[in-house]
Amino acid sequence: MINPEPLILTLKLAGLTTAILYVVGLPVAWFLSQSRMRLKPVLEAVLALPLVLPPSVLGFYFLLAFSRQGWLGGLWEKAFDHQLAFSFDGLVFGSVIFSFPFMVHPLQAGFNAIPRNLSEASYSLGKSTLETLIKVILPAMKSSILTGGVLAFAHTVGEFGVVLMIGGSIEGKTKVASIAIYDLVESLDYNSAHIYSAILFAFSFMILLTVYLVNKKLDIR
Repeated sequence: MINPEPLILTLKLAGLTTAILYVVGLPVAWFLSQSRMRLKPVLEAVLALPLVLPPSVLGFYFLLAFSRQGWLGGLWEKAFDHQLAFSFDGLVFGSVIFSFPFMVHPLQAGFNAIPRNLSEASYSLGKSTLETLIKVILPAMKSSILTGGVLAFAHTVGEFGVVLMIGGSIEGKTKVASIAIYDLVESLDYNSAHIYSAILFAFSFMILLTVYLVNKKLDIR
């Protein structure tokens, strides 16, 4: 019988990370889709770095920043009286940054795909920019919103390098499913590792299958 705690912790981390990324990613994607500034390619390259950088590299710099001697870790400990590194809060911070492009890229593509005359028609009817965004643009890009959320969630579920670097393997605190699998393989408990892996495999497949089915229905409409 396996311990369900790493699976529960994984889902909690992925859910919280995805919720934060929706809040942060939507305005960033909107800005990038509307911006014409010269430094836009530089900004896009910076935001996309997690796609190409090895997770261990990101995890190392996160660990430096999140430690008690780091600028962010020091401020966090003064404000909340506990360290950011090797804590669940640190996992959330790292996951949000690491999964950021997986949310922003689909959203930006969705914003870019909206016909300009759709928003212009809304403005001509006296709707504000915020009303147009909420009532016209976002409903027209449901597929992109769903895809961004699912990719961010699934990517967080599968994190290993970043999570291991900044969280370690603390039972009930930072030991998510991917870390649990690693620990079990190291201890040669392949049966338990197989159960965890099979659950994550089936879960990831069902998520992706649901997205493709929902997107197909949306495309038909």
